[in-house]
Amino acid sequence: MDHTTTAACRTLPAVCMLLLLFLLAPLTSSAPAQPADTQPATDHRLDWWQDVRFGMFIHWGPVSLRGTEIGWSRGKQVPSDEYDALYRDFNPVNFNADEWADLAQAAGMKYIVLTAKHHDGFCLWDSQLTDYDIASTPIQRDLMAELAEACRERNIRFCVYYSICDWHHPDYPTDSPGGSTRKPSPNMGRYVQYMKGQLRELITNYGPLGLVWFDGEWEDPWTPELGQDLYDYCLSLQPDLIINNRVGKARQGMEGETAADAVAPGDYDTPEQRIGSFNRERPWETCMTIGRQWAWKPDEPLKSADECVRTLLRSVGGDGNLLLNVGPMPDGRIAPGHAQRLREIGNWLDRYGDGIYGTRGGPFKPGKWGVSTCKDNRVFVYGFNWDVSGSIRLPWPYDAVITEYNCLSCEQAPESSVIPVIHKPANDNERVIVAHPSLRNDLATVIELTLDGNALDLQPVVIPAPPSGSLAFGTPVSASNTFQNQDQYAPSMAVDDDPETRWATDFGTTDAWLEIDLGRPQFVNRILINEADEYGHRIRHFKLQYRPANDPEGDWETAYDHRGQLGPVLNYTVDTFVARYVRLLILEATEGPTICEVQLFRD
Repeated sequence: MDHTTTAACRTLPAVCMLLLLFLLAPLTSSAPAQPADTQPATDHRLDWWQDVRFGMFIHWGPVSLRGTEIGWSRGKQVPSDEYDALYRDFNPVNFNADEWADLAQAAGMKYIVLTAKHHDGFCLWDSQLTDYDIASTPIQRDLMAELAEACRERNIRFCVYYSICDWHHPDYPTDSPGGSTRKPSPNMGRYVQYMKGQLRELITNYGPLGLVWFDGEWEDPWTPELGQDLYDYCLSLQPDLIINNRVGKARQGMEGETAADAVAPGDYDTPEQRIGSFNRERPWETCMTIGRQWAWKPDEPLKSADECVRTLLRSVGGDGNLLLNVGPMPDGRIAPGHAQRLREIGNWLDRYGDGIYGTRGGPFKPGKWGVSTCKDNRVFVYGFNWDVSGSIRLPWPYDAVITEYNCLSCEQAPESSVIPVIHKPANDNERVIVAHPSLRNDLATVIELTLDGNALDLQPVVIPAPPSGSLAFGTPVSASNTFQNQDQYAPSMAVDDDPETRWATDFGTTDAWLEIDLGRPQFVNRILINEADEYGHRIRHFKLQYRPANDPEGDWETAYDHRGQLGPVLNYTVDTFVARYVRLLILEATEGPTICEVQLFRD
């Protein structure tokens, strides 16, 4: 299956194509973010990786027998001694490397990253340096060698994840749970030599590898000097190897980005369970689970195919990659639900992959409206959310001329009564409008623009969001929970009219509230909620409540009771009420709620 080409798409006649160009006041382009002062990839090692855009992450090991999280459940849900003995019963007789590689290919994934060794220390290959490995399990096969070969046969890049921390190895200083305890007689120098020996095995016996995905660098035993040394060592074994930023110590928490002023090894950043910010200067890759945890979890809810595709689009539109994780079952199969979801993503890429593979993000920076990508002389626009007029408005402050318009997602031409108007402006500022309901696609409206020049020459621009007119904008707001008490996820982010910021709650939160102080009694008859859809539609039941203006200290009254998913945007008219204090009471969520905007209106 070839995902690098799309299905043939009809070029819509000019009289039917609703892409309008009209005069616009001059727009100021946003300057691209400055690159981190890290080692540059001057030899183009990252070229193939940035072209393929989409990879499969695989977290797997004996822990799948319990269905708990890999590494982190050792010493918590599963006692350490019991966890360490699971490998004796690990017998994945249904493992088939060809089936795994075929599934990755069907999903449109061009590289696979397998957890060779996670924080629990178990090795998924036949290592000559430890008996705590796949060769000591009942399966007695080198499954990694089989998968590496299956990938090579399909032109999929085989890559490995390797954890720097090892809570099982006696020489590594920390132990479970979660590295919170110390071992009695560690020897870090000896452990580093053990690591290097294992990495030599992986790179020389299973390579050439596409990349090494390090993790576990945050613990105290690891130092910047050790990180630089390990980076140099790996490149000495394979000069074209790509290595992520977690080999060093400059990652800023789980956000995954390298500090802007850091001098640190690593070729790209690794935002985890979130989508990175637009950045053409510093390569990055979002790693995200298809369900709730990295390792296999029985009966876990999965992200929908639409959510997965939008996550891919937001990643590529920001000039990043997506590494989407699956956790195989203990018998060696990838769960049927996971496999179905991956094939659904692949079906979308069969048709629209031309705007994903080999592209760069921009020139329109990602926003709630959607994203864009570009390559050669083409720009691909992916519209997600349409404003109240049924339009998506995009700035065009460029000299380049749009010579052709294709609606790739249109099943039929727009209504014949819609006649496009093309204005040739006196200045250099125009605006593209994608406006008619007949162009709209529930997942993403895909528009291809062909230019008279190189699309990469276009300076990236922000799509300015018009003022919402929300009564809640900029008002004092409080919440029951904020993700790790971080200011960037504060409740105020839900009332700032900025769809790129969000209020977030801690993992595992299933109920929460957000209270808004309007400053004085206000008439309210409409609510709009933008859930951060790239993280999945988590809210299942909420109430919009208020304290009546004549009893501001009284009980909360309910203006709206909603059950079921919100969708990308919930916009609902309620019976008019008058209140100063309004709250969103979330009664049920599949995971910690995260909301871009809560807006209140009087229409």
